[in-house]
Amino acid sequence: MAAAAASHASAAPLLSIGQVLSKLTGEFPALTSSKLRFLEVQGIVTPERTSSGYRKFSPADVERLRLALTLQRDHYLPLHVIRAYLDDIDEGREPDLPQSPPSIHPQSRSYSRSALLEASEASAQLLGDAFSLGLIQPAELYTSQHVTLLRALVALERHGIDPRHVRALRQGAERDVALIEASLSTSLKRSDTVSRSHAHEIAPKLAERLDEVRGIFVQQALERLLSD
Repeated sequence: MAAAAASHASAAPLLSIGQVLSKLTGEFPALTSSKLRFLEVQGIVTPERTSSGYRKFSPADVERLRLALTLQRDHYLPLHVIRAYLDDIDEGREPDLPQSPPSIHPQSRSYSRSALLEASEASAQLLGDAFSLGLIQPAELYTSQHVTLLRALVALERHGIDPRHVRALRQGAERDVALIEASLSTSLKRSDTVSRSHAHEIAPKLAERLDEVRGIFVQQALERLLSD
């Protein structure tokens, strides 16, 4: 029975990043291709690569992502804890479910400024820089997306990449949206349901393609850097 199951799993087709998003966004609406790539960088999943550099995910990868995203969403666990938990499972162990630190396990998914700093382990200075650079807009309450962004800024800062460098990424994202808006201008100008539905369907796909192109360019640049 186990051999048959393994054979069936190995025969299952590999999925593109877009297909993985289609499987998971129903459960995790905020999931994006950028988040999937970030989870790969964090060691949560290691998809295969085609000769052209495209990611290909196995069914096991998808389940690992689903579990990681559930632990992050429902238990507010940091990714290094989730990664260690998943690695224990991969090694055949049966680890207890990690417990969330009280400081990042609020009753709601909204964060005050102090809770945001505590959950992200960011300094007040870093948050202030994110405000002044327009990376985060000051508000009374913040979401888990703000926590994720600030955690990423903390990690980048440890390697000498401060928020002013990241601002270019935001500007690049806005240029991507401008390209998508121009591409879909006809549909966006119409008020009928069919046209609006078309725009809602195509826009994420265009964003994914732009992400894929950017990812390839970054990969190629890294290969040049590391081969010198």
